[in-house]
Amino acid sequence: MHAVETKSSHLRRAAAFALACACVFAAGCAGPQSHHDDAVDDHQPHVPLADSSWARASGGAGLDPLSWEHQRLPGKAPVTFRPVRLDGRDALSATAVSAASVVRNKVRIEPQELAAVRFSWKVPALTPSADLALRDADDSPVRIILAFEGDRSKFSTKNAMLSELMRALTGEEMPYATLMYVWCNKRQPGTVIPNPRTDRIRTMVLESGPGQLGRWLDYERNIRADFEKAFGEAPGALVGVAVMTDSDNTRSTSRAWYGPLTFTQRTVSAAP
Repeated sequence: MHAVETKSSHLRRAAAFALACACVFAAGCAGPQSHHDDAVDDHQPHVPLADSSWARASGGAGLDPLSWEHQRLPGKAPVTFRPVRLDGRDALSATAVSAASVVRNKVRIEPQELAAVRFSWKVPALTPSADLALRDADDSPVRIILAFEGDRSKFSTKNAMLSELMRALTGEEMPYATLMYVWCNKRQPGTVIPNPRTDRIRTMVLESGPGQLGRWLDYERNIRADFEKAFGEAPGALVGVAVMTDSDNTRSTSRAWYGPLTFTQRTVSAAP
């Protein structure tokens, strides 16, 4: 009986995870609908997310700054995302109380045009019990998520089954590969962590430990180089981007702020 219950529990978790992955980047998700009208901080005027200064400043190659949306994930309490002004910067505040959701946007940058992604974040505190390598403790106060196309015929049997499950639940394909930038409690910057549920999601640690807490940190990452380090192959087209703060696995409270996110694009020389 215990074995049956355990198998059933694993299937439910896999199904919920597949649906959550699809909702990050797929249109027409079967879960709760997206929302564009998250309010700003209580001490500032109400501004819809898509009309906020943060959204207008987040754009670049292939990214429509007016298409940012808050996507809630099935079975998860939503994070409170609010455009704010913080320390003289346009920012997106995220407060997660045993919650997980994303602010996402679609993008289309072909492989030969991939260059850099620029972003910033500010984190006041870490989640002591979080561990990105464990499925029941896989939380982070900040995540930048990039989704890529690719050859799904290369999927392992497990990933092919997960992709089929996602298609059955949502009518959409699982991204071929997803790269996340995170702040980890203990692993060294540059460490790549395969997701505990599927190796088609890999996490790259940019910050580790409490040393840089409470200050703005700015990044410019070479997308192609980071993808090749994480996956050992060249990237396909970049098709989605999101920011995510989550505390649902550890049942904790997490707070963070994101600065505007922008892409640069390589200039492709014309053939002689």
